[in-house]
Amino acid sequence: MQTNLNQKIISNKVGLLSLAAELQNVSKACKIMGYSRDTFYRYKELKDEGGVEALYEVSRRKPNLKNRIDEKIENEVVKMAHDYPAFGQKRASNELRKFGVFVSPAGIRCIWQRHDLESFKKRLNVLEKRSAELGLVYTEAQLSALERKQDDDVACGEIETAHPGYLGSQDTFYVGTLKGVGRIYQQTFVDTYSKVAFAKLYNQKTPITAADILNDKVVPFFENYSVPILRILTDRGTEFCGKAEQHDYQLFIALNDIEHTKTKVRHPQTNGICERFHKTILNEFYQIAFRKKIYQSIEDLQNDLDQWMLEYNERRTHQGKMCNGRTPFETFIDGIKKWEEKNLNQNLN
Repeated sequence: MQTNLNQKIISNKVGLLSLAAELQNVSKACKIMGYSRDTFYRYKELKDEGGVEALYEVSRRKPNLKNRIDEKIENEVVKMAHDYPAFGQKRASNELRKFGVFVSPAGIRCIWQRHDLESFKKRLNVLEKRSAELGLVYTEAQLSALERKQDDDVACGEIETAHPGYLGSQDTFYVGTLKGVGRIYQQTFVDTYSKVAFAKLYNQKTPITAADILNDKVVPFFENYSVPILRILTDRGTEFCGKAEQHDYQLFIALNDIEHTKTKVRHPQTNGICERFHKTILNEFYQIAFRKKIYQSIEDLQNDLDQWMLEYNERRTHQGKMCNGRTPFETFIDGIKKWEEKNLNQNLN
């Protein structure tokens, strides 16, 4: 008996024919088995012409083969992802049409998914890996895409930082209002590498207060470990931005040879490290402190804040990118070695 993967035998067909022969009554056999007389005679004709093997049922359904794209076209689509990583699937489809390659945006996405290229980030990772392995020189389009990724990373709080002092993040945080004192503002500075933080309270936000925390707390701390502050990232608030010759903050950072970087307009997440610190200090210090005690002066609140900052920097472990379970101060001390190595290499060159 022949066998076929696309065929299956219907035992009821043989049973119907056998029952009709035994009863010698086609109508009764069909009624018992639940078949029509037309079906019975069709089965009988098949058996008479081809024997029992003719009763195998051949499926009329044709296999639904998966869509397959020509290998040459697929290579062109992959090449487009490598050459122009910033292009989305729709833009890539339109550009390929110019060269006589017609693939829909959905088709391009399917091809990119097969090659792990479906997202902008993945395409850039492949680009950097291929460049490192093959020694490729970036084209203008590729360089532009890499710069765009760097800007996007900064906008999402993923800031490039190599060692302590490489980049500091500074911001102003509105704490609230104290009776008899007025509004309270906190000047915040966070080292983006180690997450060592500094906070000082003021009753106003001006260029002088923004410069004062650097002069009073930040710069002396870094000088004590012989680590310079190379750059500071702030938003575009008036306490940080202005004409250099008339602005106290701008004058201070210029005198200390600190580069100033500003966040994107209407993108507070650009300074995400400070924003995240403000959420932490609000939840873990201010909300608890104001429930326990009624403060009569900024100095009283500052004393308790200093105690909490000591706990934050030297005892509270962090799970950040560089800390990996260490305290910010431990990360800072370990990171000094990286600064010394970089400084040594620069002196040798």
